[in-house]
Amino acid sequence: MNDSKAANFTEFELVGFPGLLDYRMFLFFGFLILLLITVTANLLILFLVSLDHRLHTPMYFFLWNLSLLDLLMAIAILPKLLAVLSGYDSTITVTACFGQMYFIISVGTTENCLVAAMAYDRYIAVVKPLHYNVIINVKMCFIILATSWILGLVIPATSIILASNLPYCASNKIMHCFCDYPAVISLACTDITDHATGAFGLGMLGNYLPMLYVLWTYVRIVLSVLKVKTTGSRAKAFSMCSSHVTVVLLYYVSASVVYAGLKMNNLSYDGPFLLGIELFLIPMVNPMIYSLRNKKMKEAARKYFNFVISFPTNRKTSVGNS
Repeated sequence: MNDSKAANFTEFELVGFPGLLDYRMFLFFGFLILLLITVTANLLILFLVSLDHRLHTPMYFFLWNLSLLDLLMAIAILPKLLAVLSGYDSTITVTACFGQMYFIISVGTTENCLVAAMAYDRYIAVVKPLHYNVIINVKMCFIILATSWILGLVIPATSIILASNLPYCASNKIMHCFCDYPAVISLACTDITDHATGAFGLGMLGNYLPMLYVLWTYVRIVLSVLKVKTTGSRAKAFSMCSSHVTVVLLYYVSASVVYAGLKMNNLSYDGPFLLGIELFLIPMVNPMIYSLRNKKMKEAARKYFNFVISFPTNRKTSVGNS
């Protein structure tokens, strides 16, 4: 294509899941259910944490923001994906595409930073419990949260702005279900080596630096817990961190696999479902991890919705009644 044709290039076409186009309706209903569960579960956490004074603590403050980010991630991807799968509208303007790309990367980076902040919160709670209320106060919570959001907004900005100024004339078909950076930039009709290298470096920074910090934090936590003599105290300490460890594994392991699967030399990307593990399932799984495993959250749900959770908090009583 010539330069004039590139200049008139105003929209992309989202293909969806290449190789699975014959199962569009099955995928449509699957992702519709996923969207409904994700939105409902995260709104439930936002509602409960906002209303119940027992949940007005630093841990739930971070959890509230994590649910907000998960909700934003789902809204950024799934409605447009459903439109593509249903055949209603598979096109997206260039401006909207790069807007979606920036939003997804920004929210994902902010989540990585927030998960690292939650690891710091657990570290203080386990290693320095007597100083917890002094160190993790309201001011510190807002500083940590503001830092996470600012880093999330700033880190991807340069790469997205530079990528949006490239000429796109190779094709308008994005071989993905949303505007993913490698899938989009591979359509540019110019040398993209420097863009690929820079974006990959920023991606590594936004993912692996928080991951290394989380690993260091939990090494310190484990070493501290092992010094505790009583088995009960050890079990309590590990129980405090178990939910967060599960979330950490979901976030960083899936993201690391995604980055390892990126062939940045030619920007081919062979696993939309692999990336989907991080972007589609985690926003749904997070609320379940925290709500089903957390006693205070279940008590708040009983209080405000007056229903019986299927995971009883007093196992001995239920066994005795049976």
